[in-house]
Amino acid sequence: MRAITYSRYGGPDVLETTDLPTPKVGPDSVLVRVRAASVNPVDWKVREGYLDQLMDAVFPVVPGWDVAGVVERVGLDTPELQVGDEVYGYVRKDVVGGEVSGGTFAELVAAPVRTLARKPAAWSFEEAAAVPLAGLTAYQTIRRAGVAEGQTVLVHAAAGGVGSFAVQIARALGARVIGTASERNHDFLRSLGAEPVTYGEGLADRVTGLAPEGVDVVLDYVGGDALDSVPQVLRDGGTVASITDARARDELGGHYVWVRPDVADLTELARLGDEGLLRPEVAEVFDLADAADAHRASQSGHVRGKVVVRV
Repeated sequence: MRAITYSRYGGPDVLETTDLPTPKVGPDSVLVRVRAASVNPVDWKVREGYLDQLMDAVFPVVPGWDVAGVVERVGLDTPELQVGDEVYGYVRKDVVGGEVSGGTFAELVAAPVRTLARKPAAWSFEEAAAVPLAGLTAYQTIRRAGVAEGQTVLVHAAAGGVGSFAVQIARALGARVIGTASERNHDFLRSLGAEPVTYGEGLADRVTGLAPEGVDVVLDYVGGDALDSVPQVLRDGGTVASITDARARDELGGHYVWVRPDVADLTELARLGDEGLLRPEVAEVFDLADAADAHRASQSGHVRGKVVVRV
């Protein structure tokens, strides 16, 4: 099968098209014919070696954790899925790379059933591939923070891949959402149902101008100055959750979240998609052979929405 691999840490130029054996399928896994995969910041951070202290890498590495495709073969005990099922998922494994831990930038991937759910009919394969990691991150921070109907939620980096999902999920739960973003993304946030505010000096004043008694929940997807403003904008008894800075847990009494594969959560995201309450934003679509350009586009930070690779 065709796959994108890299045999050393480095920039996008280390990515190359390779011919690899068809992955073996374990008892609790299925073989997925990949239709689309997407690029997340973690993909290029792993590729450049930034997460070497957290994850073992066995070269050659096939990058990618997000996938959308069709089940081609099932394992010995996988009653959840059948051949022909359209699925999507966050195929993160304990080891990056190696014969048994291939990523999703390939024609085929062996995926544990704990990482997959049925693809919603409302999304194309490209849209579905844009959702798993970012959508799960948003959903799991929202659930951890206990977002509920009637609350006011501040979402930092609200126009980003994770933040835009968080805005939509919080709105679906009945919360009021204030979102930080650059001025050029304010209309986009309004289209998602958020009230936009700009970053930078005076942020706390702008937020409290909209919510004089403070917000109930802060969802931090950017860190830095945004987290510094939490004591000024969070009401007494409020909660903060961050994916970027452990200070949210260690100093502010909130939550520090690292996303996990979860079938039930993927299924809930799919339900929101089919009901028209969750809309993926696809920025650009590249062919598999152009995976290096896809990584460059994502890493540039100049795209709104997800960069997707079509297989």
